[in-house]
Amino acid sequence: MTSSTVLPVRGASAYDVIVGADLSDRLPTVLGAGVQRVAVVCPESLRDRFPAYLDTLAAAYDLLVLPIPDGEEAKTAEVAASCWESLGGAGFTRSDAVVTLGGGATTDLGGFVAATWLRGVRVVHVPTTLLAMVDAAVGGKTGINTSSGKNLVGSFHEPAGVICDLALLESLPREELVSGLGEVVKCGFIADPEILLLVERTDPADLVAGSPGLRELVERAIRVKIDVVVADLRETGGVDGHPGREALNYGHTLAHAIERAENYGIRHGEAVSIGCVYVAELARRTGQLAPEVADRHRTAFGRVGLPTTYDGASFDELHAAMKLDKKSRGSQLRFVVLSDLARPVVLAGPSEADLRGAFAAIQGGPA
Repeated sequence: MTSSTVLPVRGASAYDVIVGADLSDRLPTVLGAGVQRVAVVCPESLRDRFPAYLDTLAAAYDLLVLPIPDGEEAKTAEVAASCWESLGGAGFTRSDAVVTLGGGATTDLGGFVAATWLRGVRVVHVPTTLLAMVDAAVGGKTGINTSSGKNLVGSFHEPAGVICDLALLESLPREELVSGLGEVVKCGFIADPEILLLVERTDPADLVAGSPGLRELVERAIRVKIDVVVADLRETGGVDGHPGREALNYGHTLAHAIERAENYGIRHGEAVSIGCVYVAELARRTGQLAPEVADRHRTAFGRVGLPTTYDGASFDELHAAMKLDKKSRGSQLRFVVLSDLARPVVLAGPSEADLRGAFAAIQGGPA
């Protein structure tokens, strides 16, 4: 795999998403002219894993490495403040730039640091996980967590570019790759059913770094996100009943509640898979979704090795956590559901009986 695909994002701040392999030499071009200092936000555990990118940057810029904790532990106000102090100590100006090198949590935290330093400096994302490539790196959402929930503090800050180097996935543990497929399959349900057909006819064992099948899934999922984001960057709503950017949160209301209940010990894509099956059951119960489409959620997510049931916390515990979801309006819960494949709609204020019934279904009880 030597060629690269350029996926343009033509919103308010135009940039490109480049998909290919061994793309470190593209980084200076994506960063653009006039940059003298580059801060690399990277988990300490990955610092020596991707030398080509650090070497490329060190050869062209004054380089500052900002090591952060792994995973969701990085997404705190304390870690962000530490990064700000380092940028201040290094004299970072508005003409300098941030590069994130890591998974989705790194992208969220690093993007937030870039968005808030001097009210916004240039940032380029180099996601190192499948999940980050198809989700966190594209779209300009940044954020950190609080004790009340996930991503409750953040801002919109579009990157100068995104480099999705599929060669970086070669060292990714299989379970992390599978987790990323959760967001890919989600995109199939909300916008591109061809993704579901690809998943259903491809041996999951063949979905590996470097495979044409995985590359096509990545590019299709990124295109879905680009199309949605360009139409509704700040999640103000779509047209003709489409939820707009909110559609990307399909399955996420329950997923975020599960992540909190598990103290973020569950992988995001795993939680999203469960959350998507849950809202499919909810839409089935409310008469909005045909049974065969609801059932397809279990088979599609299950085929790639993702969980489709959950019993790690009670309904009452998860219900309380869901009320903190950013899509809620006052005390009313809102869910993105489907009326059919690629037809997302908002379900506002479902009855507690339907919420409980859908939860019973993902515990293995009656639908």
